[in-house]
Amino acid sequence: MNTNENTRVERDALGEVLVPSNAYYGGQTMRAVRNFPISDRRFPRRFIRALGQIKLAAAEVNMALGLLDAHIGKAIVQASQEVVDGKFDDQFPLDIFQTGSGTSTNMNANEVISNRAIEILGGQIGSKKPVHPNDHVNLGQSSNDVMPTAIHLAALTAIKEELVPALQRLQRSLVAKADQFMPVIKTGRTHLQDATPVRLGQEFTGYAGQIERGINRLGHAQGELSEVALGGTAVGTGVNTHPDFARRVCQTLTEMTGISLHETTNHFQAQSSLDAVVESSGVLKTIAISLYKIANDIRWMGSGPRAGIGEIALPEVQPGSSIMPGKVNPVIPESVIQVVAQVIGNDTTIGIGGMSGNFELNVMMPVMAYDLLESIHIMATASANFADVCIDGLTATTKGPEMLEKGLAISTALAPRIGYDAAAEISKEAFRTGRTIREVALERTNLSADELQRILNPESMTEPGMSGEPGGG
Repeated sequence: MNTNENTRVERDALGEVLVPSNAYYGGQTMRAVRNFPISDRRFPRRFIRALGQIKLAAAEVNMALGLLDAHIGKAIVQASQEVVDGKFDDQFPLDIFQTGSGTSTNMNANEVISNRAIEILGGQIGSKKPVHPNDHVNLGQSSNDVMPTAIHLAALTAIKEELVPALQRLQRSLVAKADQFMPVIKTGRTHLQDATPVRLGQEFTGYAGQIERGINRLGHAQGELSEVALGGTAVGTGVNTHPDFARRVCQTLTEMTGISLHETTNHFQAQSSLDAVVESSGVLKTIAISLYKIANDIRWMGSGPRAGIGEIALPEVQPGSSIMPGKVNPVIPESVIQVVAQVIGNDTTIGIGGMSGNFELNVMMPVMAYDLLESIHIMATASANFADVCIDGLTATTKGPEMLEKGLAISTALAPRIGYDAAAEISKEAFRTGRTIREVALERTNLSADELQRILNPESMTEPGMSGEPGGG
């Protein structure tokens, strides 16, 4: 095999392989680089960090169990910490579309940490001495339990540090707008048709409630993700690992990260399936659909400004047209809607991935990891941006209240007094003649102007009870 000053020769189970001389990764990583020239998608920082954390905790536990010499273990701990800190992110070049177990990326981490530990101990990178990527860095582990554990840990960290704070920020913004808009009464809409009056603030209370419940749903997903596969090794039996290894590594990781982790009570389900990832993605999709509803409602309520609904005004953040002067578009809600589409697409991929648990192993772990972490990240950034750049700056116009008197659905308040059919006839005549419900009712009923003022009071129709009666508003 021809070498030069820019390469070194490494040997693995398949023979010799040339590796860049300045690379901390080794032969198995290099083979995977050549085997999978598929895309530009790489594992994100959070996943590499989680791998480093697992390797660090494993080394500490293996030393404590007397399975790893201290001088080797300490070097592995230092090297793993440097991976955690992001010092070797450029040494993780592998494509997401690789071996379905993620073995290539697990070995990538083992090789980088091994070679860095060798360097710390004064040895020659690539020699596998005195630190071996399999025998020492991967001690007590398998790609088949490390990779799903890393997915869970990375997702839990991203949910805690990114998504939950962003959703809480959005919820606070929606609650503030609900309070601000509560005095504004407008026409409600069902089936895109006029309905009984509603407060603009009540609509925003509904939006805030969707986000609140989304955060609660995330809590359940977090509980499911906290159960990890580590300790099952190859097929769930735990062969070649100490009985206390996984429990103690989980304790160490919990202390290290502040993320609660515990060893699964059933290793065979934890490695043959990624059901917790599928469920978590489903929760993300549910939250995304909530975001779509909120963003789309705001986009429509702000439509116009003259020929549309125009009940709210969105912040003007950029010109909206290259040809129409003065046009301003609802670009922030549109960006949220596009994120939602991506999250739903990711969920479809994750669902298909979850179906690929063949016998003792799921074989779509890398793409499931990538899509789950992408969904968490883009929903977090979109939610925070939605609050900061759009929701906080919303204002109510006068168009909603002005349309109330012309609304036809307020005839609903007449039904308890004159009957449904009579109220429907008044509504039809008002629509046909262009007059208001109040004007037609004054002609066609025995109700006085004062009684109609009380019965058709929009404010009383936004609360439970019979309109115009005690308890009605």
